[in-house]
Amino acid sequence: MVLEFLRIEEHIPSNFRLQGRPQSDRIAIARAFIAKAVYDMPTSRILLDRLASDGVIRRICGWEKITDMPSEATFSRAFAELSASQLPKKVHETLNKKNYEQQLVGHISRDSTEIEAREKPVKKVEMVKEKRKRGRPKKGQEVIKEPTRLERQEKMSLEEMLKDLPKNCDVGSKKNSKGYKETWIGYKLHIDTADGQIPVSCVLTSASTHDSQAAIPLAELTNEKLTNLYDLMDSAYDASAVKKKSFDLGHVPIIDVNPRRNKALKEEGKPRVPLNLRHCKLKNLLPSFGYCHDKKENLRGCQHLRRYENHDRTAL
Repeated sequence: MVLEFLRIEEHIPSNFRLQGRPQSDRIAIARAFIAKAVYDMPTSRILLDRLASDGVIRRICGWEKITDMPSEATFSRAFAELSASQLPKKVHETLNKKNYEQQLVGHISRDSTEIEAREKPVKKVEMVKEKRKRGRPKKGQEVIKEPTRLERQEKMSLEEMLKDLPKNCDVGSKKNSKGYKETWIGYKLHIDTADGQIPVSCVLTSASTHDSQAAIPLAELTNEKLTNLYDLMDSAYDASAVKKKSFDLGHVPIIDVNPRRNKALKEEGKPRVPLNLRHCKLKNLLPSFGYCHDKKENLRGCQHLRRYENHDRTAL
């Protein structure tokens, strides 16, 4: 079903009547490339073993016998050729044109996901900043502040923005849905998804790239492919440049407020009074974390009660 939907053979040029030894069937290898992605096979060796043992998948790809299959080295070279020709990108663009060329999309959801790689992270070159004297600058002296990437992107074209994004393998960290920090080595894939969980635009960057730095290029890419009404983003995209770009494209940005930009939300997110009630009599007297006026006299020596009296009663 995936092969019928993608029609990948329409995007592979024919090598008929070329000089020299004929190449292995690139259409069959491209189908195997899709099978490798669908079944989440990390290496070509695992794919070859699966094709050798599973006759159904082997025949769907285009090889009747095991002896018809190319070697592992041929697979690797063919995969490199398909990646260099940007075959997945061409197939993806064709699907978007067929499905969204004359349609109005309601929402575009923008987020990123980690991609682990079996590579060594590239060491970052530390930029030597020019030292200046401490204290206030002299009268008439101007301190030139280096613009951020978001500020530079406002004056860049789409190609310049994509070229400016870092693409080396490095270490990234991100909080998951439960609030725990996750770290990985590899890359980060920024995705724009339309209604129905259909990916529209993708940008691959280094793992340490902040989500907001790829928001403006993603918005430009998506705007070239379809017309949408709303841009949905989490608090990582809470930046004035991202909102301005969304308004300029005629969209309505719906972005979760970042607590770091709002002192009231930052204070609200903090725990009120961290109390340890494990060995405290107050725990038995207040099973519902209420306040007991009758038993207050017997708990004069309790440190938790004193802390409770100095804070809001809902702190427990």
